[in-house]
Amino acid sequence: MDKETIKAHKISDEEYEEILRILGREPNLLELGIISAMWSEHCSYKSSKKYLKNFPTKAPWLIQGPGENAGVIDIGQGMAAVFKVESHNHPSFIEPFAGAATGVGGIFRDVFTMGARVVASINSLKFGDLKDEKVAKKQKYLVKGVASGISHYGNCVGVPTVGGETNFDPCFNGNILVNAFALGVCKIKDIFYAKAEGEGNLVLYAGSKTGRDGLGGAVMSSDSFNEESKKLRPTVQIGDPFTEKLLMEACLEAFKTDYLIGIQDMGAAGLTSSSFEMAGRSKSGMRLFLDKVPMREEGMNPYELMLSESQERMLLCVKRGFEDKIIEIFSKWNLDCAVVGEVISGDKMELFWHGELVGLLPINELSENAPMLDRKVAKPKYLDEIKSYKFKLKQSAKELFLKMLSNENVCDKGFIYEQYDHTVQANTIKAHGKSGAALIRVKENKALLAMACECNSSLVYVDAKIGAALNVASAARKVACAGAKPLAISDCLNFGNPQNPEVMWQFAKSCEGIKEACERLNTPVASGNVSLYNETEGVSIYPSPTIVCVGLNSNENKGIKSHIDEAGLRLYLLGDTREDFSASLAAKVQDNVVAGELRELEYEKELALLELLQKANEKSLLKCANNVGLGGLAISLAKIFAHSSVGCELDANFKDEALLFSESASRAVVALKDEEEFLKLCADLDIKATFLGQSVDNNTFKLDSIELPLNELKKVYFESFRKLL
Repeated sequence: MDKETIKAHKISDEEYEEILRILGREPNLLELGIISAMWSEHCSYKSSKKYLKNFPTKAPWLIQGPGENAGVIDIGQGMAAVFKVESHNHPSFIEPFAGAATGVGGIFRDVFTMGARVVASINSLKFGDLKDEKVAKKQKYLVKGVASGISHYGNCVGVPTVGGETNFDPCFNGNILVNAFALGVCKIKDIFYAKAEGEGNLVLYAGSKTGRDGLGGAVMSSDSFNEESKKLRPTVQIGDPFTEKLLMEACLEAFKTDYLIGIQDMGAAGLTSSSFEMAGRSKSGMRLFLDKVPMREEGMNPYELMLSESQERMLLCVKRGFEDKIIEIFSKWNLDCAVVGEVISGDKMELFWHGELVGLLPINELSENAPMLDRKVAKPKYLDEIKSYKFKLKQSAKELFLKMLSNENVCDKGFIYEQYDHTVQANTIKAHGKSGAALIRVKENKALLAMACECNSSLVYVDAKIGAALNVASAARKVACAGAKPLAISDCLNFGNPQNPEVMWQFAKSCEGIKEACERLNTPVASGNVSLYNETEGVSIYPSPTIVCVGLNSNENKGIKSHIDEAGLRLYLLGDTREDFSASLAAKVQDNVVAGELRELEYEKELALLELLQKANEKSLLKCANNVGLGGLAISLAKIFAHSSVGCELDANFKDEALLFSESASRAVVALKDEEEFLKLCADLDIKATFLGQSVDNNTFKLDSIELPLNELKKVYFESFRKLL
């Protein structure tokens, strides 16, 4: 095969030599395209799996960890929660509406292919600089397109989008991040897996017809951006949420039968990845008749059919003799469904086109034994240059407070989340706008599920290991502040070019931090995704591991509010406040730097705080709880009272008012009616509790020297983002 064709498929010389060894011959174009997709970074995790295999993935409540379409945890009374977070970064930069919409659709399918009804969605979004005239117009276009795409898809399918985060930094000017998370619930006994086993059983295709949209999507997502990337719109899939809704209902109906052996979503690399993964996991062979695949366009060929990433499609393995029963179910929902193959003995994928064998590939070596690269790593040079930074307040606390409150990384993003329907399905207890985790009710077992995301890229830029661990801890703390016990995480690891040793160093250290934090906090990794090559013209994004933590409260009446609606509540700051300004919002807003050295996370203090919040909630002692995170105590309190109907008179009594903006970890703010029992709990768990003051029945926000009318605070908080956009 000529070198240009091989290069166009992003196959290295070493990989091509390995292909020749595996096949014992030259591949044809169809086979090369299939291997290219299977061995792409997006599908094979060839640069990252060396590190991912070290993650903790076991716990008594963890039913299914990484390796399936989504993770599964036991949530009591025979019920399970199924969840995963995944990226759609490159497509969303090229075509924001379609890219974000199909990212949502893809993560929904990952969840309901496990047998669960999707009941909630959240997202983590990163955009570039909204104030730099050179890029602001493009970034605002991307914000609007992504928000519209997410809302369009989720609203049409009828899945509530209940939470998330949106952040901005110049490092994302050339590569935005769109990470979508979905959670579903089902009975434990009804969980389905992606398998194709039993010689003679049939392979069925169900859902939308296959078109040419999305061709090369997995390979495109495994490469950096440059001027040529602007021509990549054909690689972005086009979604149809109404078809997705029908597909979910049809699948859930099919799951109730005894005819289905396994099922797999056709996501990245389409029919290629789904067929190889199902057969590979089952140690089976498979024969596909590609001319039987329902087609949307005329003149399609085997290459296009195997690599198209058309949306809303599933591959099913069905007991022979019952295929008509399954076809009948999908036909009832007005969906295409056809027999396209069968399970065979051995380890080969046989591809036929109108009776002719056009492809013959070994399954195991491609699906289970893709290359694992040992990339070079090197500590980034910039780290030595930023260590010496020390923060010193250069203006009044009130001046800095107002600048931070109006900053796009703090102020309310109502423009975005108001487009999302968060009430559909009638199970949402706490959603957008309120700080911290979202809460939904599980009617089947009268429990609450909390979910919170955290992706503070600045922390990871300054110290990849500690920063990643802090993100894990913050997500867990948000869940605990909502009244739930953190149980597991899903991660989406967004990094730059893995061929850059400094990027791989960041990746390796971040994985160390996630591993350590998940082990110490007892929140194993249930599922995840890796997105590399987030680089444009040689400039990589900040390392950005998105962590989504899921937690459980078995009592649906025990959720904790994150705002205050009555005067006379007494507020306490839990935990130690120290001079932690490295990579802080205060440093960014005042000095325009992301610099410093991070303090190690003290796991014993973090665990004690999680335990305190859980025990206090069980005793119904907490009227309100909030994590202290970005912007420190001052911003956390501002968010609480921006959403509250009463004012406050508070005094932290810090030795230096700059500490109001410190971002020390393992801290929370709580509001109480009666302190005696709560303070005893704090003493038992050795947690420092600092009395701040109380909520008052007036229109004032007062915190030390920061004092302003509550309606002025609300105006700055709620209107700044709309004005900027």
